[in-house]
Amino acid sequence: HPEVDTIHMTGSADTFDAIVFGTGPEAAARKRRDEPVVDKPFSSELGGVTPCVVVPGDWSEPDLDFQAERIVTTKMHNSGFNCIGTQVLVVPEAWPQREALLAAVRRVLASLPDRPAYYPGAEARIEAAASGHDHAERFGEARTLIEVDAEADDAAFTEEVFGPVLYVTTLPGGEDVGAWLDAAVDFCNDRLAGTLGATVLAHPRTRRRLGDRFEDAIARLRYGTVGVNIWAGAGFFTPQAAWGAFPGHVRTDIQSGTGTVHNAFLFDRPQKTVVTGFWAPFPRSVLLGERHAAPQPLWFVTNETAAETGRRVTEFAADPNPLKLPGVLASALRG
Repeated sequence: HPEVDTIHMTGSADTFDAIVFGTGPEAAARKRRDEPVVDKPFSSELGGVTPCVVVPGDWSEPDLDFQAERIVTTKMHNSGFNCIGTQVLVVPEAWPQREALLAAVRRVLASLPDRPAYYPGAEARIEAAASGHDHAERFGEARTLIEVDAEADDAAFTEEVFGPVLYVTTLPGGEDVGAWLDAAVDFCNDRLAGTLGATVLAHPRTRRRLGDRFEDAIARLRYGTVGVNIWAGAGFFTPQAAWGAFPGHVRTDIQSGTGTVHNAFLFDRPQKTVVTGFWAPFPRSVLLGERHAAPQPLWFVTNETAAETGRRVTEFAADPNPLKLPGVLASALRG
């Protein structure tokens, strides 16, 4: 339309291609020739294969349980239909606590109530993801866990499922934590499709021990948002920060899109946002040398008061009466 100067969309790379290069038999040829049917300035925020990297360390049993809840939340928030939902959990082979963490992840997956796989085509994508994997595990109606060889030529690493499917892949090593983290960064950058976001989980003691090497690893991750001890999706709720893919994609290989949204500070050429959270909820966070943190984040899928707290927060936003704040806090603290 002549009144439309620029376009922005969120969705999948397939939807982007359909708009820019059209559909039907000629669409693929137009894409190869880079001959768009829509050539107006076009920014986009698309999905991808989002990783969650587990840095080996000495974790307590409460750590294992809490991080398992965090990992499952990064996948199962909104029943798995989220452009920034974790698709591949990256764990170290030589880490003695690897199986204990995966057992905790399975317990959390099994404990969740069933939520409908409502998005069109979801059931077919879940079945396609599980096909060819003899050890795919189903929890409830749709929640699925699949272990995949890191060396395999598998769609787990190249195609976004957009549904409640969590892959687990194990990278060799782990005795040398810094070397393993460097290898994990290379794996995410080079093997996984898309660059919207990545989550990295590392014990505070491990972070302090790695020092600049940990910061360098975060800097090398080619993702638009990196969450350190917090779901990368939390960056979406920070309007000052830029949200979008890592710069560099072109329309013939769009991956997670081009351009950014939010960015209230109006940076001209933002590269990435790094969001840092707490390793443990209060009061354990204080014992680990972290500043005060809330008991359990409201967005955790295991938070039993999220619906009630969300209702009270919404009522406060509609009518910001200070007398409503005690009710909001009381509900949130019970979570």
